[in-house]
Amino acid sequence: MHGSRNATPGAFRARPAARALLATATLLAVVGCERGSGGAPGESATGPSGCPAVQSRAKAAVARAQETDVPWDGPTSGPAAVSGKTIVYVAQTMTNPGVAGVAKGIREAARVIGWNVRVIDGGGTPAGIQAAMSEAVALKPSGIVIGGFDPGSTSRQVSRANAERIPLIGWHAVAAPGPSRRPELFTNVTTRVEEVGGISAQWIISNANGHAGVVLITDASIPFARNKSELIRKELATCSGVKLLAYENIPIPDASSRTPREISSLLSRFGSSWTHSVAINDLYFADAAPAFRAAGRKGSGPPFNIGAGDGDPSAFQRINSRQYQAATVPEPLTQQGWQIVDEFNRAFSGRPASGYAAPVHIATADNTGGATSWDPSGYREAYRKIWDR
Repeated sequence: MHGSRNATPGAFRARPAARALLATATLLAVVGCERGSGGAPGESATGPSGCPAVQSRAKAAVARAQETDVPWDGPTSGPAAVSGKTIVYVAQTMTNPGVAGVAKGIREAARVIGWNVRVIDGGGTPAGIQAAMSEAVALKPSGIVIGGFDPGSTSRQVSRANAERIPLIGWHAVAAPGPSRRPELFTNVTTRVEEVGGISAQWIISNANGHAGVVLITDASIPFARNKSELIRKELATCSGVKLLAYENIPIPDASSRTPREISSLLSRFGSSWTHSVAINDLYFADAAPAFRAAGRKGSGPPFNIGAGDGDPSAFQRINSRQYQAATVPEPLTQQGWQIVDEFNRAFSGRPASGYAAPVHIATADNTGGATSWDPSGYREAYRKIWDR
Protein backbone atom coordinates (compact mmCIF):
# COMPACT_ATOMS: atom_id res chain seq x y z
CA MET A 1 0.00 0.00 0.00
CA HIS A 2 2.92 2.43 -0.14
CA GLY A 3 4.55 4.27 -2.96
CA SER A 4 4.40 4.27 -6.71
CA ARG A 5 3.44 1.25 -8.78
CA ASN A 6 4.95 2.66 -11.97
CA ALA A 7 6.68 0.26 -14.31
CA THR A 8 10.27 -0.16 -13.22
CA PRO A 9 13.12 -2.41 -14.30
CA GLY A 10 12.52 -5.82 -12.83
CA ALA A 11 8.77 -5.36 -12.43
CA PHE A 12 7.14 -8.69 -13.16
CA ARG A 13 4.35 -9.39 -15.59
CA ALA A 14 0.70 -10.07 -15.02
CA ARG A 15 -0.54 -13.57 -14.10
CA PRO A 16 -3.62 -15.19 -15.48
CA ALA A 17 -7.00 -13.68 -14.93
CA ALA A 18 -7.98 -16.70 -12.95
CA ARG A 19 -11.67 -16.12 -12.61
CA ALA A 20 -11.77 -19.70 -11.44
CA LEU A 21 -10.45 -18.28 -8.18
CA LEU A 22 -14.02 -17.36 -7.34
CA ALA A 23 -14.44 -21.03 -6.60
CA THR A 24 -11.37 -21.05 -4.41
CA ALA A 25 -12.92 -18.46 -2.15
CA THR A 26 -15.82 -20.78 -1.36
CA LEU A 27 -16.12 -20.33 2.34
CA LEU A 28 -18.06 -23.42 3.33
CA ALA A 29 -16.13 -26.20 1.59
CA VAL A 30 -15.57 -28.14 4.78
CA VAL A 31 -16.23 -31.69 3.66
CA GLY A 32 -12.53 -32.51 3.48
CA CYS A 33 -12.07 -31.39 7.09
CA GLU A 34 -14.69 -33.69 8.54
CA ARG A 35 -13.40 -36.58 10.59
CA GLY A 36 -13.19 -39.76 8.55
CA SER A 37 -13.73 -38.01 5.21
CA GLY A 38 -10.73 -39.57 3.50
CA GLY A 39 -7.14 -40.74 3.78
CA ALA A 40 -5.76 -44.01 5.00
CA PRO A 41 -7.79 -46.27 7.27
CA GLY A 42 -7.96 -44.82 10.74
CA GLU A 43 -6.61 -41.41 9.61
CA SER A 44 -8.69 -38.47 10.79
CA ALA A 45 -8.98 -35.02 9.25
CA THR A 46 -6.79 -33.68 12.03
CA GLY A 47 -4.07 -36.15 11.11
CA PRO A 48 -0.85 -35.55 9.18
CA SER A 49 -2.26 -32.94 6.76
CA GLY A 50 -4.98 -31.35 8.91
CA CYS A 51 -7.73 -31.16 6.29
CA PRO A 52 -6.66 -33.06 3.17
CA ALA A 53 -9.40 -32.04 0.72
CA VAL A 54 -9.38 -28.37 1.74
CA GLN A 55 -5.61 -28.32 1.66
CA SER A 56 -5.54 -29.83 -1.83
CA ARG A 57 -7.91 -27.14 -3.13
CA ALA A 58 -5.88 -24.47 -1.38
CA LYS A 59 -2.62 -25.62 -2.96
CA ALA A 60 -4.18 -25.57 -6.43
CA ALA A 61 -5.64 -22.09 -5.91
CA VAL A 62 -2.36 -20.72 -4.57
CA ALA A 63 -0.43 -22.17 -7.52
CA ARG A 64 -2.76 -20.38 -9.95
CA ALA A 65 -2.57 -17.11 -8.04
CA GLN A 66 1.24 -17.16 -8.11
CA GLU A 67 1.44 -17.30 -11.90
CA THR A 68 2.89 -14.13 -13.42
CA ASP A 69 2.77 -14.07 -17.19
CA VAL A 70 -0.47 -13.35 -19.04
CA PRO A 71 -1.81 -10.53 -21.19
CA TRP A 72 -4.02 -7.70 -19.96
CA ASP A 73 -7.59 -8.91 -19.46
CA GLY A 74 -9.23 -5.54 -18.80
CA PRO A 75 -11.02 -3.03 -21.06
CA THR A 76 -9.82 -2.60 -24.63
CA SER A 77 -12.59 -0.31 -25.88
CA GLY A 78 -14.31 2.82 -24.65
CA PRO A 79 -14.75 6.54 -25.32
CA ALA A 80 -11.97 8.80 -26.56
CA ALA A 81 -10.44 11.20 -24.07
CA VAL A 82 -12.54 14.14 -22.90
CA SER A 83 -10.37 17.21 -22.38
CA GLY A 84 -10.07 19.83 -19.65
CA LYS A 85 -11.18 17.88 -16.59
CA THR A 86 -10.13 18.28 -12.95
CA ILE A 87 -10.26 15.39 -10.48
CA VAL A 88 -10.06 15.70 -6.70
CA TYR A 89 -8.75 12.67 -4.83
CA VAL A 90 -9.93 12.59 -1.21
CA ALA A 91 -7.58 10.28 0.67
CA GLN A 92 -8.54 8.45 3.84
CA THR A 93 -4.93 9.05 4.85
CA MET A 94 -1.85 9.34 2.70
CA THR A 95 0.00 7.30 5.32
CA ASN A 96 -2.06 4.34 4.06
CA PRO A 97 0.22 3.07 1.30
CA GLY A 98 -2.59 1.67 -0.84
CA VAL A 99 -4.37 5.01 -0.80
CA ALA A 100 -1.12 6.78 -1.66
CA GLY A 101 -0.25 4.28 -4.39
CA VAL A 102 -3.58 4.77 -6.15
CA ALA A 103 -3.14 8.54 -5.94
CA LYS A 104 0.17 8.20 -7.77
CA GLY A 105 -1.46 6.03 -10.42
CA ILE A 106 -4.18 8.63 -10.94
CA ARG A 107 -1.60 11.38 -11.32
CA GLU A 108 0.33 9.32 -13.86
CA ALA A 109 -2.77 8.58 -15.92
CA ALA A 110 -4.02 12.17 -15.66
CA ARG A 111 -0.79 13.44 -17.20
CA VAL A 112 -1.38 11.11 -20.14
CA ILE A 113 -5.02 12.06 -20.67
CA GLY A 114 -4.36 15.77 -19.99
CA TRP A 115 -6.32 16.36 -16.78
CA ASN A 116 -5.55 18.10 -13.51
CA VAL A 117 -5.50 16.25 -10.17
CA ARG A 118 -5.66 17.60 -6.65
CA VAL A 119 -5.18 15.40 -3.57
CA ILE A 120 -6.79 16.29 -0.23
CA ASP A 121 -5.63 14.23 2.74
CA GLY A 122 -8.28 13.33 5.31
CA GLY A 123 -5.62 12.42 7.85
CA GLY A 124 -7.30 9.18 8.90
CA THR A 125 -9.83 10.78 11.28
CA PRO A 126 -13.60 11.12 10.80
CA ALA A 127 -13.44 14.89 11.21
CA GLY A 128 -10.51 15.19 8.82
CA ILE A 129 -12.17 13.05 6.15
CA GLN A 130 -15.42 15.00 6.43
CA ALA A 131 -13.53 18.28 6.12
CA ALA A 132 -11.62 16.97 3.11
CA MET A 133 -14.83 15.89 1.39
CA SER A 134 -16.46 19.25 2.13
CA GLU A 135 -13.48 21.00 0.56
CA ALA A 136 -13.61 18.71 -2.46
CA VAL A 137 -17.29 19.36 -3.12
CA ALA A 138 -16.83 23.12 -2.65
CA LEU A 139 -14.19 23.11 -5.39
CA LYS A 140 -16.84 21.87 -7.86
CA PRO A 141 -14.44 19.61 -9.72
CA SER A 142 -15.31 17.40 -12.66
CA GLY A 143 -15.14 14.34 -10.42
CA ILE A 144 -14.22 13.21 -6.90
CA VAL A 145 -12.48 10.01 -5.82
CA ILE A 146 -13.43 8.50 -2.46
CA GLY A 147 -10.04 7.06 -1.60
CA GLY A 148 -10.26 4.23 0.90
CA PHE A 149 -12.99 5.29 3.30
CA ASP A 150 -16.68 4.56 3.90
CA PRO A 151 -18.88 7.02 1.96
CA GLY A 152 -21.41 6.65 4.78
CA SER A 153 -19.05 8.58 7.04
CA THR A 154 -19.45 11.59 4.74
CA SER A 155 -23.07 11.09 3.75
CA ARG A 156 -23.93 14.80 3.68
CA GLN A 157 -21.01 15.60 1.40
CA VAL A 158 -21.83 12.63 -0.83
CA SER A 159 -25.43 13.84 -1.10
CA ARG A 160 -24.24 17.32 -2.04
CA ALA A 161 -21.96 15.94 -4.74
CA ASN A 162 -24.80 13.78 -6.09
CA ALA A 163 -27.13 16.78 -6.12
CA GLU A 164 -24.56 18.82 -8.02
CA ARG A 165 -24.02 15.94 -10.47
CA ILE A 166 -20.35 15.53 -9.61
CA PRO A 167 -19.47 11.93 -10.43
CA LEU A 168 -18.04 9.97 -7.50
CA ILE A 169 -15.74 7.01 -7.94
CA GLY A 170 -14.60 4.93 -4.99
CA TRP A 171 -11.42 3.03 -4.37
CA HIS A 172 -12.08 0.41 -1.69
CA ALA A 173 -15.08 2.55 -0.75
CA VAL A 174 -17.66 -0.24 -0.73
CA ALA A 175 -17.28 -4.01 -0.64
CA ALA A 176 -17.88 -4.86 -4.30
CA PRO A 177 -16.41 -3.57 -7.55
CA GLY A 178 -18.64 -1.74 -10.01
CA PRO A 179 -21.44 0.84 -9.76
CA SER A 180 -23.19 1.47 -6.45
CA ARG A 181 -26.66 2.91 -5.88
CA ARG A 182 -26.50 3.29 -2.09
CA PRO A 183 -24.22 5.19 -1.77
CA GLU A 184 -24.45 6.60 -5.28
CA LEU A 185 -21.09 5.96 -6.93
CA PHE A 186 -20.44 5.81 -10.65
CA THR A 187 -18.27 2.83 -9.81
CA ASN A 188 -16.01 1.37 -7.15
CA VAL A 189 -12.54 0.14 -8.10
CA THR A 190 -11.15 -2.82 -6.18
CA THR A 191 -10.22 -6.43 -6.49
CA ARG A 192 -12.98 -8.75 -5.35
CA VAL A 193 -12.66 -8.88 -1.59
CA GLU A 194 -13.95 -12.45 -1.39
CA GLU A 195 -11.10 -13.52 -3.67
CA VAL A 196 -8.50 -11.61 -1.65
CA GLY A 197 -9.77 -12.93 1.66
CA GLY A 198 -10.10 -16.46 0.32
CA ILE A 199 -6.68 -16.71 -1.29
CA SER A 200 -4.80 -15.23 1.69
CA ALA A 201 -6.37 -17.81 4.00
CA GLN A 202 -5.72 -20.56 1.47
CA TRP A 203 -2.06 -19.56 1.32
CA ILE A 204 -1.86 -20.17 5.08
CA ILE A 205 -3.62 -23.53 4.81
CA SER A 206 -1.32 -24.57 1.97
CA ASN A 207 1.89 -23.23 3.51
CA ALA A 208 1.11 -24.79 6.89
CA ASN A 209 0.21 -28.22 5.49
CA GLY A 210 -3.18 -27.87 7.15
CA HIS A 211 -1.89 -27.15 10.67
CA ALA A 212 -1.49 -23.54 11.88
CA GLY A 213 -1.95 -21.17 14.76
CA VAL A 214 -2.99 -17.87 13.24
CA VAL A 215 -3.16 -14.23 14.31
CA LEU A 216 -5.48 -12.07 12.19
CA ILE A 217 -5.08 -8.27 12.22
CA THR A 218 -7.72 -5.88 10.91
CA ASP A 219 -9.00 -2.30 11.11
CA ALA A 220 -12.64 -2.64 12.16
CA SER A 221 -13.27 1.09 11.59
CA ILE A 222 -13.16 0.55 7.81
CA PRO A 223 -16.10 -1.54 6.57
CA PHE A 224 -14.13 -2.83 3.59
CA ALA A 225 -11.30 -4.02 5.84
CA ARG A 226 -13.67 -5.51 8.40
CA ASN A 227 -15.49 -7.45 5.70
CA LYS A 228 -12.18 -8.72 4.32
CA SER A 229 -11.05 -9.96 7.72
CA GLU A 230 -14.36 -11.74 8.29
CA LEU A 231 -13.94 -13.53 4.96
CA ILE A 232 -10.42 -14.54 5.95
CA ARG A 233 -11.66 -15.87 9.27
CA LYS A 234 -14.40 -17.92 7.61
CA GLU A 235 -12.02 -19.42 5.07
CA LEU A 236 -9.51 -20.35 7.77
CA ALA A 237 -12.34 -22.09 9.61
CA THR A 238 -12.83 -24.50 6.69
CA CYS A 239 -9.70 -26.33 7.88
CA SER A 240 -10.05 -28.00 11.27
CA GLY A 241 -6.27 -28.09 11.65
CA VAL A 242 -6.09 -24.29 11.66
CA LYS A 243 -6.72 -22.44 14.92
CA LEU A 244 -7.37 -18.70 15.09
CA LEU A 245 -5.37 -17.63 18.12
CA ALA A 246 -6.26 -13.93 18.08
CA TYR A 247 -8.33 -11.45 16.09
CA GLU A 248 -6.69 -8.07 16.65
CA ASN A 249 -8.31 -4.72 15.82
CA ILE A 250 -5.65 -2.07 15.22
CA PRO A 251 -6.81 1.06 13.33
CA ILE A 252 -4.42 1.87 10.50
CA PRO A 253 -3.70 5.43 11.77
CA ASP A 254 -2.60 3.86 15.10
CA ALA A 255 -0.60 1.02 13.58
CA SER A 256 2.86 2.47 14.16
CA SER A 257 2.24 3.04 17.86
CA ARG A 258 0.08 0.03 18.72
CA THR A 259 1.38 -2.80 16.56
CA PRO A 260 4.76 -3.29 18.30
CA ARG A 261 3.08 -3.51 21.72
CA GLU A 262 0.40 -5.90 20.48
CA ILE A 263 2.94 -8.15 18.76
CA SER A 264 5.06 -8.34 21.92
CA SER A 265 1.98 -9.27 23.94
CA LEU A 266 0.91 -11.91 21.43
CA LEU A 267 4.39 -13.46 21.40
CA SER A 268 4.25 -13.74 25.19
CA ARG A 269 0.78 -15.29 25.11
CA PHE A 270 1.18 -17.81 22.30
CA GLY A 271 4.88 -18.52 21.90
CA SER A 272 5.65 -21.25 19.37
CA SER A 273 1.95 -22.04 18.80
CA TRP A 274 1.78 -18.86 16.71
CA THR A 275 2.89 -20.08 13.28
CA HIS A 276 1.20 -17.71 10.80
CA SER A 277 -0.23 -14.20 10.60
CA VAL A 278 -2.52 -12.47 8.13
CA ALA A 279 -3.30 -8.75 8.11
CA ILE A 280 -5.67 -6.72 5.98
CA ASN A 281 -2.78 -4.41 5.13
CA ASP A 282 0.95 -4.99 4.69
CA LEU A 283 1.89 -1.97 6.79
CA TYR A 284 1.23 -3.88 10.01
CA PHE A 285 4.23 -6.09 9.32
CA ALA A 286 6.51 -3.10 8.89
CA ASP A 287 5.51 -2.03 12.39
CA ALA A 288 5.66 -5.60 13.72
CA ALA A 289 9.21 -6.30 12.56
CA PRO A 290 11.01 -4.59 15.48
CA ALA A 291 8.97 -6.58 18.01
CA PHE A 292 9.69 -9.86 16.23
CA ARG A 293 13.36 -8.95 16.06
CA ALA A 294 13.51 -7.99 19.74
CA ALA A 295 11.98 -11.35 20.63
CA GLY A 296 14.67 -13.18 18.70
CA ARG A 297 12.37 -14.41 15.96
CA LYS A 298 14.03 -15.09 12.61
CA GLY A 299 13.02 -12.92 9.67
CA SER A 300 12.21 -16.02 7.65
CA GLY A 301 9.65 -17.12 10.26
CA PRO A 302 7.76 -18.50 12.01
CA PRO A 303 5.39 -16.84 12.22
CA PHE A 304 5.00 -16.71 8.45
CA ASN A 305 3.18 -13.49 7.60
CA ILE A 306 0.95 -12.65 4.63
CA GLY A 307 -0.63 -9.30 3.86
CA ALA A 308 -4.12 -9.42 2.35
CA GLY A 309 -3.46 -6.06 0.62
CA ASP A 310 -2.04 -3.97 -0.76
CA GLY A 311 1.47 -4.85 -1.87
CA ASP A 312 3.54 -1.72 -1.25
CA PRO A 313 7.27 -1.54 -2.08
CA SER A 314 8.32 -2.02 1.54
CA ALA A 315 6.24 -5.22 1.69
CA PHE A 316 7.99 -6.51 -1.42
CA GLN A 317 11.34 -5.61 0.12
CA ARG A 318 10.50 -7.58 3.27
CA ILE A 319 9.32 -10.51 1.19
CA ASN A 320 12.32 -10.51 -1.14
CA SER A 321 14.75 -10.32 1.79
CA ARG A 322 12.70 -12.76 3.91
CA GLN A 323 12.40 -10.29 6.74
CA TYR A 324 9.17 -10.85 8.71
CA GLN A 325 6.87 -11.16 5.71
CA ALA A 326 6.52 -14.20 3.46
CA ALA A 327 3.79 -13.15 1.03
CA THR A 328 1.30 -10.49 0.01
CA VAL A 329 -1.89 -10.37 -2.04
CA PRO A 330 -1.05 -7.10 -3.78
CA GLU A 331 -3.42 -4.69 -5.41
CA PRO A 332 -2.23 -3.43 -8.81
CA LEU A 333 -2.34 0.11 -7.41
CA THR A 334 -1.00 2.00 -10.42
CA GLN A 335 -3.31 0.08 -12.73
CA GLN A 336 -6.25 0.91 -10.47
CA GLY A 337 -5.30 4.59 -10.64
CA TRP A 338 -5.37 4.40 -14.43
CA GLN A 339 -8.68 2.57 -14.26
CA ILE A 340 -10.18 5.32 -12.11
CA VAL A 341 -9.22 7.92 -14.74
CA ASP A 342 -10.71 5.75 -17.47
CA GLU A 343 -13.91 5.27 -15.47
CA PHE A 344 -14.26 9.04 -15.08
CA ASN A 345 -13.77 9.41 -18.83
CA ARG A 346 -16.65 6.99 -19.34
CA ALA A 347 -18.79 8.97 -16.90
CA PHE A 348 -18.01 12.27 -18.65
CA SER A 349 -18.87 10.66 -21.99
CA GLY A 350 -22.23 9.34 -20.82
CA ARG A 351 -21.05 5.76 -21.02
CA PRO A 352 -21.47 3.01 -18.37
CA ALA A 353 -18.67 1.91 -16.07
CA SER A 354 -16.39 -0.83 -17.35
CA GLY A 355 -17.11 -3.14 -14.40
CA TYR A 356 -13.54 -4.42 -14.48
CA ALA A 357 -11.97 -5.94 -11.37
CA ALA A 358 -8.36 -7.10 -11.41
CA PRO A 359 -7.86 -10.77 -10.49
CA VAL A 360 -6.00 -11.68 -7.33
CA HIS A 361 -2.31 -12.44 -7.24
CA ILE A 362 0.09 -13.73 -4.58
CA ALA A 363 3.64 -12.38 -4.48
CA THR A 364 6.41 -14.32 -2.75
CA ALA A 365 10.19 -14.27 -2.91
CA ASP A 366 9.97 -17.07 -5.47
CA ASN A 367 7.93 -15.20 -8.09
CA THR A 368 8.65 -11.46 -7.79
CA GLY A 369 11.92 -11.52 -9.69
CA GLY A 370 13.13 -8.93 -7.21
CA ALA A 371 10.41 -6.44 -8.12
CA THR A 372 9.04 -4.03 -5.52
CA SER A 373 5.51 -3.71 -6.91
CA TRP A 374 2.75 -5.66 -8.60
CA ASP A 375 2.40 -3.88 -11.90
CA PRO A 376 0.53 -6.00 -14.46
CA SER A 377 1.48 -5.59 -18.09
CA GLY A 378 -0.61 -4.17 -20.90
CA TYR A 379 -2.95 -1.73 -19.18
CA ARG A 380 -1.08 1.47 -20.05
CA GLU A 381 -1.04 0.57 -23.72
CA ALA A 382 -4.70 -0.48 -23.63
CA TYR A 383 -5.91 2.72 -21.96
CA ARG A 384 -3.77 4.93 -24.21
CA LYS A 385 -5.27 3.23 -27.23
CA ILE A 386 -8.80 3.77 -25.90
CA TRP A 387 -8.24 7.44 -25.11
CA ASP A 388 -6.44 8.24 -28.38
CA ARG A 389 -9.35 7.13 -30.55
